Amino acid sequence: MAHEDERIALLLDYENLAIGARDGLGVVPFDFGPVADALAERGRVVVRRAYADWSSFDEDRRLMARAQVELIEIPQRIGGSRKNAADIKLAVDAIELAYEREFVTTFAIATGDSDFTPLMHKLRELDKRVIGIGVQSSTSALLPPACDEFLFYDRLPGLEPSREPAPPRRRRGTRPPAASTTAPPPGPVAPAEPQPEPAPFDLTFRAAPGSPDAEETATTGAEERDVAGLVVSTLAGLSRQADGPVLASRLKRAVLRKDPTFDESDHGFRGFGELLRHLEGQGAVALTPGSAQGDPEVAVPDDPDADQDAFTLLVDVVRDLTAAGGPPQLSGLKDQLRKRVPDFSEKRYGFGSFLSFAKAARARELIGMAWQDETGDYVLSPRS
Repeated sequence: MAHEDERIALLLDYENLAIGARDGLGVVPFDFGPVADALAERGRVVVRRAYADWSSFDEDRRLMARAQVELIEIPQRIGGSRKNAADIKLAVDAIELAYEREFVTTFAIATGDSDFTPLMHKLRELDKRVIGIGVQSSTSALLPPACDEFLFYDRLPGLEPSREPAPPRRRRGTRPPAASTTAPPPGPVAPAEPQPEPAPFDLTFRAAPGSPDAEETATTGAEERDVAGLVVSTLAGLSRQADGPVLASRLKRAVLRKDPTFDESDHGFRGFGELLRHLEGQGAVALTPGSAQGDPEVAVPDDPDADQDAFTLLVDVVRDLTAAGGPPQLSGLKDQLRKRVPDFSEKRYGFGSFLSFAKAARARELIGMAWQDETGDYVLSPRS
């Protein structure tokens, strides 16, 4: 089915999303528009449901109703332990939709909670495409890899945060430590400033350092990733498997399967085509017109000079290390290459791993390479 024909069921863990946007971005009330626009670009949203105790979100309730979102009321008991009934209800509804609404091809699950990871896997097992949506500072690192595509709310076009994104936070479910009951030391005490009483559902996403509840969040540092290496290594893998040319659209889908958080705009490009043209200018890929306008064929360029430069670097490093202290092991050798060429990556030359790159050099009889049982690693040596 064509990408634009996807029929999407949007299910929002509203409490998680709204509190994450409030604490991480200062967005109050939650702005649903960027989410709706992003999904409209991907297909028809045929189901819109948001799950929360709406007594805690009076203004949000009105705004979401105007956006034609069905509000699922999940009352919570005040003063007791919170069982997240909203999470359970959302998961049950998602599975019900997957079985009873076969026309739904894609599920957009808006949450940052890693508890939904099994749901993502199950939906994909049922041949449904899964799009995750979450605030970066409160999204578990376990969640994006479970999706076919993950959209960080912080990066959606049209969002206007009132402050800089917050640093990564911890998983939901722990409250701030209780105030100490120790009596204050004698002496004059300044009058305490009145503090606003917390709302009954004013949750945080933090956990104490070292706590078993502490959980890594999905901060990706996208601008620091080697985008050329990601695209070229993906292209090389597709080229090995493909019977024909690799189209840009297929390459983009494969890149998203590797990294669901990938977004070319993080690297300063308005579209994937512009990124490919930039990489073509760097000699990383080669583009030729495809069968459809705007969907060119992409190939790894045949550049013997660039390959030779990479292999020469490897040979020189192996020779110098051997002269200094004996034949080097494969482990740590890539770091030695990067001391000379900081941006070195074997993926830029179409190799999926550094081991594959080293084996290619051995196949060309540029270096010797043998397995050593004592060290449990390959040992490399220069050819005489």
